Amino acid sequence: MRPLLNTLFVTTQGAYLAKEGQTVTVKVGQEVRLRVPVHTVSGIVCFGQVSCSPFLMGFCAENNVEISFLTENGRFLARVQGPVSGNVLLRREQYRKADDLSAASAVASAIVAAKVANARAVIGRTLRDHPQKTDVAALRDASERLRRRIERLGGLTSLDEIRGIEGDCGRIYFAVFRHFVTTEGEAFRFMERSRRPPLDNMNALLSFIYTLLMHDFSSAIECVGLDRQVGFLHRDRPGRAGLALDLMEEFRPFFADRLALSLVNLRQVRARGFKKSESGAVVMNDETRKEVLTAYQSRKRDEIMHPFIKEKVPVGQLFFVQALLFARFVRGDLDGYPAFFWK
Repeated sequence: MRPLLNTLFVTTQGAYLAKEGQTVTVKVGQEVRLRVPVHTVSGIVCFGQVSCSPFLMGFCAENNVEISFLTENGRFLARVQGPVSGNVLLRREQYRKADDLSAASAVASAIVAAKVANARAVIGRTLRDHPQKTDVAALRDASERLRRRIERLGGLTSLDEIRGIEGDCGRIYFAVFRHFVTTEGEAFRFMERSRRPPLDNMNALLSFIYTLLMHDFSSAIECVGLDRQVGFLHRDRPGRAGLALDLMEEFRPFFADRLALSLVNLRQVRARGFKKSESGAVVMNDETRKEVLTAYQSRKRDEIMHPFIKEKVPVGQLFFVQALLFARFVRGDLDGYPAFFWK
């Protein structure tokens, strides 16, 4: 199993990455800030004005180390990777299943059910841990409404109807999201989800973590030989990693949202770490970004019992496990895709 815990994040503006022997070297000016053996790195993510030597890019491609380039606030720009690996027969079967609307609907329904169930689990955890600091009635009502929509998913075979349920559940969930924030007052007040661009501090934090999650799922999918561009819930669109978006849906509430809320409620990120640009977009400063990246990597090392394989695995390995299970489903080893339900 390929570890997904050792992602190298480079946030220092003006940094330059180069190859020295069998190591990746990070320089700022003439100063070497870091040397790391390539075999210990699973991926490199560069934020903002960070550049790489062509020799390093080729070296990383040969060693299956993917390099992603993002803006300072986490918007994806480009990716450098080596030759696509994996069994061509697996990919051909993936394309066939994605084109089969019945099979695609079954996968989409499982993914949305897991996403909504995990959102309910986040609500339940808030009710258990902070009953005095939140609107208990509003959260219980939202949880019940989400439960009823999960039941409706069972009989749906239309992708449009499944997406409709997902969109409705998203509105219910984010309508009570502000009740999850128990500290920081107005600084992280959440009214609605805004994406491109994020218009407040909490949305900026969520979008940044979602981008990191997308990077890890894209890497995991490529590792097992699937095509990350061909999704089931998210249909084909040029430049969109549909399958990565599919598989990360289950992890948005329990992993990304809970991480963002933990950072805010424990005051690990503060309002001073965010600023609004002239365009209206809210971005994080370098110090806050590093704090989030450290917390993200730390959370990936936490262990959790996987509900399907019945083994304890680091959270960072869950992305790879789900990609493997999806590949087994595509090959026909499993009757259906076992989406991840957080307990």
